[in-house]
Amino acid sequence: MATPKRTASPILTRSGSTIPLRPAEAFQTDARTRTGRIPLALPFPSVPGGAFRPTAYVGEVVPFRVTAFREGHDLIGVHVRLFAPDGTESLHRLSPLNDGFDRWATIVSPLVQGVWSFRFEAFADEFATWEHAAELKIAAGVDAPLMREIGARLFDGARAEKDRSVAERRTLKGAAAALRDPAVGDATALDIVRDPAIAAFFADRPVTSLVTLGPRQELLVERERAGVGAWYEFFPRSEGAKQKADGTIESGTFRSATARLAGVADMGFDVLYLPPIHPIGRLNRKGPNNTLNAGPGDPGSPWAIGSTEGGHDTVHPDLGTLEDFRAFVSAARTAGLEIALDLALQAAPDHPWVTEHPEWFTTLPDGTIAYAENPPKKYQDIYPVNFDNDPEGIKAEVLRIVRHWIAQGVQIFRVDNPHTKPLQFWEWLIATVTQENPDVVFLAEAFTRPAPMQGLAMAGFQQSYTYFTWRNTKEELEEFLTQVSQDTADFLRPNLFVNTPDILTEYLQYGGRPAYRIRAAIAATAAPTYGVYAGFELFENVARPGAEENIDNEKFQYKLRDWEGAEERGDSLAPFLRRLNEIRRAHPALRQLRNLSVHWSDDDAILVYVKHLDAALSPDGRADTIIVAVNVDPHSARETMVHLDTRVWGVTPGEPFEVEDLLTGAQWTWSDHDFVRLDAFTEPVHILHVKESR
Repeated sequence: MATPKRTASPILTRSGSTIPLRPAEAFQTDARTRTGRIPLALPFPSVPGGAFRPTAYVGEVVPFRVTAFREGHDLIGVHVRLFAPDGTESLHRLSPLNDGFDRWATIVSPLVQGVWSFRFEAFADEFATWEHAAELKIAAGVDAPLMREIGARLFDGARAEKDRSVAERRTLKGAAAALRDPAVGDATALDIVRDPAIAAFFADRPVTSLVTLGPRQELLVERERAGVGAWYEFFPRSEGAKQKADGTIESGTFRSATARLAGVADMGFDVLYLPPIHPIGRLNRKGPNNTLNAGPGDPGSPWAIGSTEGGHDTVHPDLGTLEDFRAFVSAARTAGLEIALDLALQAAPDHPWVTEHPEWFTTLPDGTIAYAENPPKKYQDIYPVNFDNDPEGIKAEVLRIVRHWIAQGVQIFRVDNPHTKPLQFWEWLIATVTQENPDVVFLAEAFTRPAPMQGLAMAGFQQSYTYFTWRNTKEELEEFLTQVSQDTADFLRPNLFVNTPDILTEYLQYGGRPAYRIRAAIAATAAPTYGVYAGFELFENVARPGAEENIDNEKFQYKLRDWEGAEERGDSLAPFLRRLNEIRRAHPALRQLRNLSVHWSDDDAILVYVKHLDAALSPDGRADTIIVAVNVDPHSARETMVHLDTRVWGVTPGEPFEVEDLLTGAQWTWSDHDFVRLDAFTEPVHILHVKESR
């Protein structure tokens, strides 16, 4: 077994509380007990139940917390020892939260991808215990000589440690001599007790005893794109599609869709997500608006996968060839975009699987195969896969398909309806694929109950759709944003899609253009990953009667859009999306998930939250603080007071600070109580940068 590497500096982490590394001492335990000498409990990061490991992404600020205490009044300290994937160790000091629950915490930013491990270590803090007692007793004239001698002996012992500098030893020697000198009064002795330089010596290199080691736990750190990115979805068949003289439409191709890449990249998006690109079934093909009478020119739903031309490993002939797809992926990469491909494990009635592997489906008593249903929705053009009849055969086929598309340059998969497949299957597939290709990312399209949604994240999905689409009021958003940034952040990474081909909420249908600006601003600033489906920037808000989706839905037909013309006419949200993505890239606080704190306003429609990143954890070494105040009522102008806990970014309450609105360029002097006016029809949101954050 390789000997672990040790480093005295955090070369693989960023942290404001790193201390020089020392070997961990063993503790004495008793086989009849489960508790160490100093109890350690409720470690974080963690996943409920303990069956899965928590996750982070490179550069993410991860809170490490633990509950630790001991009997009596002597003081303790807590470290977390991190083991990087190559075995390098670093040691980080935790601070007490002083919340009455004996909780300790620090924050660390892992900078290397791979499987990390960590262990909490508690110890009796000899200096802190003496410092506290000496402060009280010497000032009161109680046992002062005894306190002075205890301190002198403590300094003597520390001075003998080889890893202390010459300057430290010299200072400690002088302090010990002064404490023992009868000519030195108690007032001077108290100055030594209170000396911040001496306290810093023992904070950096504590004198410890009763060292207790917690269990070693794992933390999976994945590449940054697993947790940070702006997604854009379009249908390749619509990009470059042309209407012919007879009224029919000629499909766009990968070659014609390549022309749209520059526009997507120019808006600042990082990931381009494509619906299924495979042959579409002809049996039971859906027509416009989900009708059952498709005409000869209707392209059908891309999610009805498979026909005589092939299945999940084949490109739809209307889009081009596999070589064309590889060229498209390459062109996207050149434009700064990664391609995310839909993985939908289902089949059209004429998919090759249906004849080659009928056991992969559910046969009803009348001999027919069951099609997919999500009442009241019916999908007569889709057969769901039954994972119980031949699980090993299905696993082998799906793994083959995923490997095939990875070989074509795809590293991100958006998985359709994963909650309708066994959780055990996803755990196996993701573990198998990421062991071979650690950079592969899976996004779960899991609009489902909390338990299966969170279960999929625990089992390995790097990202998940969420309930964000349906959280629109101030109260709903406060609860939602707190949950995803705090309660589930150790294992679930939300991707805040503002709309999808399936989802056009009432808020967007009836909120007019202000609703689109409001939702985009919240999605882009509240989480490091968000998404937009094409047409959002054109304010497409007319729903099919009785449905929560666009009329003339692109799932069932081509969409001909004039992107450039709309922007030239000032009829596009693209400039606003472009600015949002510029702000995201310029401000590292917005590339973090766990750093969101909800603040307050006097108006039930003004949502206020802050994203803050300490200088010690920032890539450029500068603190970054963003204040977002947004009017979530798209039908009104609101005036109110907002109330900020400025201690979040190190400003004393009441002290003024300068802010700049990153959308308008306006600058103001703010404090912890400020007036705002947010007009949904002109400026519904402030995205404020605190210029003098500490």
